[in-house]
Amino acid sequence: MENSNHNLNEGSITSGDNVSFWIDSTDIISFDQPSQDVSTDVLIIGGGIAGLTTAYKLLRAGRKVVLVEDGFIGSGETGRTTAHLTCALDDRYYYLENIFGKEKAKLAADSHTAAINEIESIVNELEINCDFKRVNGYLFLHPSDKEKNLDKEYEATQNAGLDTLLLNHIPSLAGTENQRCIVFKNQAQFHILHYLKGLAEAVTALGGTIYTEAHAENITKEGASVNGFNFKARHIVAATNTPINDVVTMHTKQHAYRTYVIAGKIPKGSLPHALWWDTGDMESKWVSQPYHYVRLESFDDEYDLLISGGEDHKTGQADEEGISETERYERLEIWTRRHFPLLDEISYRWSGQVMEPVDSLGFMGKNPGDDNIYIITGDSGNGMTHATIGAMIISDIIQGNKNKWEDLYDPSRITFKALGDFMKEAGNMASQYLDWITAADLNNTADLEPGNGGILSSGLRKIAVYRDYDNTLKAFSAVCPHLGCIVQWNPDEKSFDCPCHGSRFASDGTILNGPAKSDLSKLDIK
Repeated sequence: MENSNHNLNEGSITSGDNVSFWIDSTDIISFDQPSQDVSTDVLIIGGGIAGLTTAYKLLRAGRKVVLVEDGFIGSGETGRTTAHLTCALDDRYYYLENIFGKEKAKLAADSHTAAINEIESIVNELEINCDFKRVNGYLFLHPSDKEKNLDKEYEATQNAGLDTLLLNHIPSLAGTENQRCIVFKNQAQFHILHYLKGLAEAVTALGGTIYTEAHAENITKEGASVNGFNFKARHIVAATNTPINDVVTMHTKQHAYRTYVIAGKIPKGSLPHALWWDTGDMESKWVSQPYHYVRLESFDDEYDLLISGGEDHKTGQADEEGISETERYERLEIWTRRHFPLLDEISYRWSGQVMEPVDSLGFMGKNPGDDNIYIITGDSGNGMTHATIGAMIISDIIQGNKNKWEDLYDPSRITFKALGDFMKEAGNMASQYLDWITAADLNNTADLEPGNGGILSSGLRKIAVYRDYDNTLKAFSAVCPHLGCIVQWNPDEKSFDCPCHGSRFASDGTILNGPAKSDLSKLDIK
């Protein structure tokens, strides 16, 4: 492994213009690029927590593993997380009881608890210096939510066998006098990029091979093409946040959301290390009701870093609420300062992509219709534990062992009780195709300032344009190569985002997030 500082493609370090604290505080984790054809037992596509954990577990079981990452380690959504390790899921346990029944809700709680324990075990085994801490988590009501729902959730967590209790106050949260909360004991947090660095070192020490800047395409049951080389494998794991070997099936079961994060310094020791979450906006137009989530991270000898997230919206649809990306950071800062008045100036801000399954549970296991292709997706705001559960399930399946959570997270499942949410999301997705006939956001390229992009109409064509800081104009087809939606310009992360299924493209047209498999098509315009 080497720490690389050579010339980078857009999206190689991180999937957006803003850099997270985790990436900023960690040297780039890179390996060699492919230089020949490869044959292996297991090919893992994706160098985030899902891919590296799967690789580590399979290597421990004696399997031959090759992992490929099209950027650098952690350059995808893993590096844009807030790294909460919790069994307090962002969809309530009383909802899971209603959809799946009490026993399966209990199984879900068991899986996330086990995932936290698995991460702690790996940290201890490998002696990874990633600031892993066991902490309490506090769930409190959003102003739009009802007191009875907190009681329902507490009862459901007790049914699920979780170590929770009700408090008549919210520890360390200003402006919440006489407000109750549920305490989730024995939760955890860590520095995710330092954890990935330790995992990557362990993977290579066990004989695994990692390639970075290695783009996989043409994925079949035989393997994949990686930077033009033929990679053959008996098992293929797509650990890419969103499936890349599926055109429709999985993308009707989950939907992409953008979530926003700010981080700023507070005096060291002025707050306890803990996790805080509200229950989400019950009046939101989005099926996945946006909520706030907060934690601390050690920064230096004088300060801790307060990390606060929320203000979600469907990817490519910020304009649906008339709230710009910049305004979302401002709203998040106002909310955070109200509850944590010690917050100093904001040092970091970034956004991330979350895949929200319509029935609230992730999809980890065999890709529908395939016997030897596996997926880990549908993180639903609990990406660190979901990804770890996925690694545990898939490593068991490949070894021929039955995993007790395998059926619960089966990607082929159909959940009829979630049909209402499915129809709402499907209707939203279908309405985005109206962008073919609505007005563009630019009249001509002369309106475009350096460092900005937009969408032009030319007859029936939709054109994505970006003016670079050197005044160079770049133009692409605005049609997403996945299923033909019109992409939208994201001025915050300097990307073109698809409002239908969440594919994202850098300002140079290269793909950042699937399910699209190719870049935006380049165009020549005057």
